[in-house]
Amino acid sequence: MSGFLRSLKNFFRQIDIKLLIVALVASTFGMVLIASATQSMGSGSFLKVQLVATVVGIGLYLMLSWLDLDSVSSWWKYVYIANLLLICSLIFFGTGSEETGNRAWIRFGSIGIQPAEFGKILFILAFAGHIDSLRDRLDSSFSVLLLGVHALIPIGLIYAVSSDLGSSLVYVVIFVVMMFCAGIKLRWFAGALVTLGAASPFIWKYFLREDQKMRVLVVFNPELDPLGRGYHAIQSKIAIGSGQLFGRGLGQGTQTQLGYLPAKQTDFIFSVAGEELGLIGCIAVIVILALIIARCLSITMRSSSFSSFLICAGVSAMLIAQTVENIGMCTGLLPVIGLTLPLFSYGGSSVLAVYMALGLISSARMKAVPSRLSN
Repeated sequence: MSGFLRSLKNFFRQIDIKLLIVALVASTFGMVLIASATQSMGSGSFLKVQLVATVVGIGLYLMLSWLDLDSVSSWWKYVYIANLLLICSLIFFGTGSEETGNRAWIRFGSIGIQPAEFGKILFILAFAGHIDSLRDRLDSSFSVLLLGVHALIPIGLIYAVSSDLGSSLVYVVIFVVMMFCAGIKLRWFAGALVTLGAASPFIWKYFLREDQKMRVLVVFNPELDPLGRGYHAIQSKIAIGSGQLFGRGLGQGTQTQLGYLPAKQTDFIFSVAGEELGLIGCIAVIVILALIIARCLSITMRSSSFSSFLICAGVSAMLIAQTVENIGMCTGLLPVIGLTLPLFSYGGSSVLAVYMALGLISSARMKAVPSRLSN
């Protein structure tokens, strides 16, 4: 018994407890905001789902802290196939809403699962393993092309199957950051930018639906469609602006409590913080997420292997992309594309995926190169 307790003590000493504590602070803060946002809708069911997801997420965090990232990377082909099968499951079982046009969910009664959230983790693991397998010849055109195709297939599948533009863009950011961190020459990025610029008119005309085009246009002028695609941004900015410095108080926000703010417990939870807790609440949310991301970046730089370095870089990119896009769309600076704010927004799949991602960071930390930043 004493041996087991000693092993358990050593395990908790090695995993990243600080990262877990900050994540729990974010989850707790998020649940307070969700309770306030949904009090007129019966907040009990929302809090129950969020609490269960958080508890399960902690378990997944601890389990994945044991994971040998190098061994998982060597199985990248199987992880890649699993991700493609997960995405393709939406063809047969996917559901969504008419408002968003997304078919990004698989529902079992009242329980919903969003495959793309877990797919991000599988994508990071598989892509890191593929890059590592090509490490000695990354400069070759064939390797770059191969890695491009690797990323294009799941990204294209997500958009084609579910029309989930938000998740697709997060995958793109992860791909770009991991390629950069792998040491791919800058000329490839320059060539990609030129190609993207040349293809933009074609993409705009043939690949984006009219509602998706409007989401981009209303960023520059929300009044183009004030009761449609511009409505979310207009109401969100009113909510944040009305909160001023200290906010109206929890449960007292006009936009939130009277139902003017859409998706208030999910995509626009940051707007709830702005209206009811003011600028102080918004800063608190940003600081907490910045601490999580900074910890992830610190561990990334001390990773003990190339594959774990890439995995940590991918997780950091995922968190940064979702944080920047969510806050950007809440403040009207970026298009509304339906992305949750990590750990703060309501959603079981999102919460579980983030804790799993942080578990990978904790695993890398257990084998990280020692430094003065290791505490």
